[in-house]
Amino acid sequence: MSIIVNVDVMLAKRKMSSGELAEKVGITAANLSILKTGKARAIRFSTLDAICKALDCQPGDILEYREEEANS
Repeated sequence: MSIIVNVDVMLAKRKMSSGELAEKVGITAANLSILKTGKARAIRFSTLDAICKALDCQPGDILEYREEEANS
């Protein structure tokens, strides 16, 4: 997938644990893990809003687009 999720980077910058973020956002640790590993198929804007609020960041700090390389 071309969308990269950088939640781990922001957690490290804010010196916050995954469990603490999950609690602040109101999602399960399992769902946060799915998001962090890039296995999530979608994210609700309300969840993205809560993550940005908890980490004091912008959506672009968390989500990144990278063009996929074509296999030869």
